[in-house]
Amino acid sequence: MKEKNELLMHIYETCDMGVKSTTKLIDLLRDKDNKIKKLLEDELKEYEKYLVKSEKLLKKNKVEPEGAGMMAEMMSKMSMKMDVKKDNSDSNIAGILTEGFTMGIINMNKKIEAYRDDCDNSIIDLANDIVNFQEKEIKNLKSYL
Repeated sequence: MKEKNELLMHIYETCDMGVKSTTKLIDLLRDKDNKIKKLLEDELKEYEKYLVKSEKLLKKNKVEPEGAGMMAEMMSKMSMKMDVKKDNSDSNIAGILTEGFTMGIINMNKKIEAYRDDCDNSIIDLANDIVNFQEKEIKNLKSYL
């Protein structure tokens, strides 16, 4: 796989997992009285927007999208379910999300650096947009910590 496709696949996998995880978290909180739900719904819309953009770039580059993988999805869902069952406070959820966004930023920045010279600007720009989105979400989550 070409380097530009590796970064593009990472972007797609990040957004795909973001959509699935956020959807699951919203579902787990559906009958709960959490104030963080509105923030989660906004995050989901952003992830969906970036997922569509990454799908278009994949199609343009003639690359078949692959999700994060069934095992990673199952582990994420099980972990999230246990975390929410143990403590569904807005503070706990904000902490978990902050850790996830921080890991996402670190991983995306590593990929950007590794493939910067091999990728179209449109792919680098999308990766940077996702990093900016994740950084903004960490700031938004601080009010819940």
